Amino acid sequence: MEADGFLRRRRMTAERAGGDAGVAGASAGAEVRWLGGRIWGVSESLVGSLSPRIGGETEIKTVIQFSGGAPEVTLADTSEPDYEGLPQGASTSTHMVAGAVAGIMEHCLMFPIDCVKTRMQSLQPEPAARYRNVMDALRRIITTEGVWRPMRGLNATAVGAGPAHALYFACYEKLKKSLGDIIHPGANSHLANGVAGCVSTLLHDAAMNPSEVVKQRLQMYNSPYRGVMDCVRAVWQSEGAAAFYRSYTTQLTMNVPFQVLHFMTYESLQELLNPHRQYNPSSHMVSGALAGAIAAAATTPLDVCKTLLNTQESLVGLPAAGQGGGQGTHRHITGLAHAFRTVYRLGGLPGFFKGVQARVIYQMPSTAISWSVYEFFKYGITKHQHEKRIAQRREGEKEK
Repeated sequence: MEADGFLRRRRMTAERAGGDAGVAGASAGAEVRWLGGRIWGVSESLVGSLSPRIGGETEIKTVIQFSGGAPEVTLADTSEPDYEGLPQGASTSTHMVAGAVAGIMEHCLMFPIDCVKTRMQSLQPEPAARYRNVMDALRRIITTEGVWRPMRGLNATAVGAGPAHALYFACYEKLKKSLGDIIHPGANSHLANGVAGCVSTLLHDAAMNPSEVVKQRLQMYNSPYRGVMDCVRAVWQSEGAAAFYRSYTTQLTMNVPFQVLHFMTYESLQELLNPHRQYNPSSHMVSGALAGAIAAAATTPLDVCKTLLNTQESLVGLPAAGQGGGQGTHRHITGLAHAFRTVYRLGGLPGFFKGVQARVIYQMPSTAISWSVYEFFKYGITKHQHEKRIAQRREGEKEK
């Protein structure tokens, strides 16, 4: 069938792209392709259980032709499905499946750069963990700590990214459609996009924050934890369950403006590059990359504070707890305001932009991958269901 050929070609393209991901390609690439295959297999049952007609689809029309004898019944071919106009029932499951796959691939393929970003945001790095730039950091980490060191904490991220992005994209698409119909029917609404981005961020961060805490502690230089479960146990026993959400308000303070900028920029670029909102991989990739770069650069100061709250880096030169005005090692940063004061005291204004290069380099391909994979799976699932529904109806007509 044409749809099956389409899906096979797309999967081959995605696999080739994943295989060229450098350090991540050897480990995350194979794992993600396997996981993508499993998710694709169950997506048919998830979406197939929902039977409403695809929005924008032209119904199969029965055309009766009279040629002097008995009427001849033929089936008129249907148009291409509009994957942006899914029905309410099917859209939620489709968006969740596509979002989960996109989130896992995005985080797994870009994980080595994320490791570098975390280290470069350290306020007082060890002498061996002071890097000139992203490539220098990656090269030295692999040379001195092993080729798999930049991937440490990947499994914690993958576990959190799937459900977090499923909620994220499903909530965004639902609210964007609902609010857009109210605010500006039939056209793109920046206000609807921004509000949908804010609300979807609340759900995404609630699911992702514990994974972020574990991931960043494992990424730090000389991390004392043996693995994910050891980190979870140690944090739980020494700092309590609240430690997994200590940076949640900071995460929201950072991600709400990030996602507002991200979604508004993406949707605006789509209006320019893809005004008819068809499946166009290049426009999704370019729009996603530029939106991610702009949002990442603008919110780097908050990301530095979030990293400090997550890692609870030991800092020398600040008043230590219980020592009044004395100097010592300050071990617990307790909130966003405290983190801001700490960053400014130790690094001044430049301290708020530590790791900005790594953050932008991480976010550009990350958001490009996320939107490209998301739109591909959304389109692929919709097209597959569209073709399947046509085949079923034709079989039904033949039986009659």
